[in-house]
Amino acid sequence: MITLLIVGIVLSFGVPNLAEFMANSRITSTSNDLYATFHLARSESARAKANITICASANPLAADSNCDGSWDQGYIVFVDTNGDLARSGVDETVLRAHGPIAEGVTLAVANDATFFSYASSGLGRGNVSGETAISQAIVCDQRGTTETSKDLSAARLLFVTPLGRATVVRDLEMVQNAMDSMAGKSCP
Repeated sequence: MITLLIVGIVLSFGVPNLAEFMANSRITSTSNDLYATFHLARSESARAKANITICASANPLAADSNCDGSWDQGYIVFVDTNGDLARSGVDETVLRAHGPIAEGVTLAVANDATFFSYASSGLGRGNVSGETAISQAIVCDQRGTTETSKDLSAARLLFVTPLGRATVVRDLEMVQNAMDSMAGKSCP
């Protein structure tokens, strides 16, 4: 009976912490995958001396994947030979495909941007053909942008400079300011 009591006490403390640990892991994994994707695209554009584009895709794991979806559906990194932000032709190969983001995780993307493109120099191409490149995305779950510990947010902010340098931050003030600047966007 004492053993069951001890197990019950340990579980009463451990289960809530395990749930928070799992939620943090999903958000961290999603933001790290996005960060790694930008790092790959930037280094590959400089190495191959080619335009490399990252874009949201409704069918990222299909052989004919293209830039036609939202970030939560998945995304692709491909050689954008003609620089038109659309994958076409046999020479525009996919370098990385990432399926849908983790269940329970949402993305709030500034300006509803669906791409970022690197020039052959390894620098960002900026807005292409009137399309706005991604500059900020907040990765969050049902906790929103609440504070989890001193000055740290439950959400993560992926910030991409116009030159193409990506950074992920948890600073509460930065995440909340980014959320406030995204008119009409919210994290659950």
